[in-house]
Amino acid sequence: MDDLQTAAIAAVAERDYPAAGDAYTRAAWARLARPRDRQSPFDADEKGWVGRALQSLAVAGVCYRVAGRPERAAHRGREGAAVAADLEHALTEQVQRACLREFAADFHAIGDLPGTNDAYDEAEAAYEDAAETVTDAQTVTTTPLFQAAAALLKQVARGLDNGEIAVSWETLHGPDPENVGRFLGHRVAYKRQRFPSLLAKAVERGRLAAPRGTTEYNNASFRCPACESTDVNWVGESTLCLRCSTPISER
Repeated sequence: MDDLQTAAIAAVAERDYPAAGDAYTRAAWARLARPRDRQSPFDADEKGWVGRALQSLAVAGVCYRVAGRPERAAHRGREGAAVAADLEHALTEQVQRACLREFAADFHAIGDLPGTNDAYDEAEAAYEDAAETVTDAQTVTTTPLFQAAAALLKQVARGLDNGEIAVSWETLHGPDPENVGRFLGHRVAYKRQRFPSLLAKAVERGRLAAPRGTTEYNNASFRCPACESTDVNWVGESTLCLRCSTPISER
C-alpha cells in the first residue's frame, strides 16, 4: 500500500475527513497515472488494475460528503464519471466496460449528480449486453476492477453495521452465475436500491469506517479507548478498533 493511501486511512481513523478526501484524491491520481509498474492506464488489461484508482477517487468523494463538503464531492463525482467513461476506450473486454458504467453510476450517487438512476439503468443494461462474452462470471468478479467497484459500498456499509462485513459477495450478486446478465446485473440493482441510502446515513452520522484489513476478535492485548472493544483491524499502517475505527495501541 502506498504512502498516500496509508495517510488517507490514518486520516479517516482520526475523523479528519477533509484531509482523508485530499489524500485519497492524490492516491487516485497517482494510481491512475501508473496502475502497476510499467503499466499505462490506457493499456488493455484483463485484470483491470486501474479500478483501484477509481476506488480511491470514489472514497475521496464520500469523505467530502461526510465532512459536509458536498461541492467537493460533486467535483469528484463528475471527475470519476468522466474518467470511467474515458477508460472504456482502454479496457477491451465488454464486461469490463460494463463495470466502468457501474463505477460511473456510483460516482453520480457520490456527487449527488442528476441522472443517477439513469446511470444505474445504463450499467445494468451493459451487463446484460456483455453476458454472452463472459465464460465464467464468478472469476470475473474476483478481478481487481470488479473488487474495486464493490469495495466502496462495503466500506460505507460496514460503518453502519458495527464494523462487520455488511455486504457479502453473495448479497451483491445474483444467485445463479450461469445466468450471467442477471448475476452481474444484480450488483447494479443492489447498489441502486441501497447505496444512496447508506451514503445518506453515513453523512447524517458524520462517520465513515476505515476499510477492513486483517482482523482479530477478542485480542486481550488491545482495548479501544472509545468503545472498549477488543476487536482489532490492521489496515494500511494503522491499528484500529474493528468496531469504530478509532486508533488503538497494544497495552
